[in-house]
Amino acid sequence: VQLQASGGGLVQAGGSLRLSCAWTGRTFSGAVMGWFRRAKGKERVFVAGIRGSSTSTYYADSVKGRFTISRDNAKNTMYLQMNSLRPEDTAVYFCAARELRRLTISTAESDYAYWGQGTLVTVSS
Repeated sequence: VQLQASGGGLVQAGGSLRLSCAWTGRTFSGAVMGWFRRAKGKERVFVAGIRGSSTSTYYADSVKGRFTISRDNAKNTMYLQMNSLRPEDTAVYFCAARELRRLTISTAESDYAYWGQGTLVTVSS
């Protein structure tokens, strides 16, 4: 079971990045998945979540209107499109998945059973 996050990098404020999270080893097509981030010296926090069918998404207030979560189950990949990036978005971004029987989007880190390794996003001012 593996989640692999990628797509991080250095971008200027106002720019865009798209993160990807690919999964292997088992199917997460029906699982609730999410993105979290951890800024330096801070706790890991919820960014966005999506249900397996993509019918429902949820965002942290800090990214609402700027970030879009999506998934392509045929490609075993989830995405986070990040626009209008700000220096305060600088963090390591993690993708995560809930157990298949858990059908609701949760903002709690402890509710996610599977985690990717993280990808660093740095936004310069």
